[in-house]
Amino acid sequence: MPIPTPNLYPPFNIVRLSHVELAVTDIKASRAFYVDTLGLQVTDEDENTIYLRALEERGHHCLVLRKGPEPVANALGFKLFDEPDLENAERFFKERGRAVEWVERPFQSPTLRTSCPQGIPLEFYTRMDRLPPIHQQYKLYHGVKPLRIDHFNCFSPDVDEAVAFYNDIGFRVTEYTEDEVTKRLWAAWTHRKGGVHDIAFTNGTGPRLHHIAFWVPTPLNIIDLLDLMSTTGYVDNIERGPGRHGISNAFFLYVRDPDGHRVEIYCSDYQTVDPDLEPIKWDLKDPQRQTLWGAPAPRSWFEEGTLFVDTPVSPARLDAQPIVAP
Repeated sequence: MPIPTPNLYPPFNIVRLSHVELAVTDIKASRAFYVDTLGLQVTDEDENTIYLRALEERGHHCLVLRKGPEPVANALGFKLFDEPDLENAERFFKERGRAVEWVERPFQSPTLRTSCPQGIPLEFYTRMDRLPPIHQQYKLYHGVKPLRIDHFNCFSPDVDEAVAFYNDIGFRVTEYTEDEVTKRLWAAWTHRKGGVHDIAFTNGTGPRLHHIAFWVPTPLNIIDLLDLMSTTGYVDNIERGPGRHGISNAFFLYVRDPDGHRVEIYCSDYQTVDPDLEPIKWDLKDPQRQTLWGAPAPRSWFEEGTLFVDTPVSPARLDAQPIVAP
């Protein structure tokens, strides 16, 4: 199916991705990983919940870790431009038969909770508590020196369907992988904020969360993190990389947290602000699409992901397989 024509005037204005809430089974182990090892900053916490932000962020949190009985993703959060956009978003999802509810979230303005047609739980808000800047407090920089949350990637049973829906609400495709036999999408990268992606979709059993990603200053920070993880008991949590993607041109590393949630450490992609920027097409069988250089992705990277809370999954409708490491 062809990439849809970008919707430059969507029914409500999404500024960017904002945050993700993950359920974790051991809050202390998760704190040791995300704070002591990766270097995210604690903005609030109690015995069951930790709120974290990265070093360039002024919003209260980009990641919420909440103790739960099993490791799932509770919601993907997006910031809207202003209050009328919230009302328009509520109307949009209701008209498409999606359940909506207004929820109270600490440190956020009233928040609209709903889901996309494939079942991904979504939350929209307009205002989050602002915190003083810390990007020049270099004494706080440790771990991989995470600067900001960059994107989500989700397994989708039908990438064409996912792209069509998110295009309706203003996400623009920057790059995509097409299966040459069926002409269907195997993966697509879509954005709001002017980078390569705020949310991407990968063919597979879903919906499931494939990974969340944090932007870091340089590739050297990733090398430093590998040294740190290999000598502090986390060597087995290193899943893939380092390497450079063909798609996005990003320098990357994938690691798994103590519950198996996948985190990408990411830098060096490019700007995509122009509304008439043409998407870049990749062939599924081109090995450099996933890895411009570096080892091919392991099978776990294509098959394992985090379930969304209370969300059933279905198998992929496209039976196509890229190159997988032995």
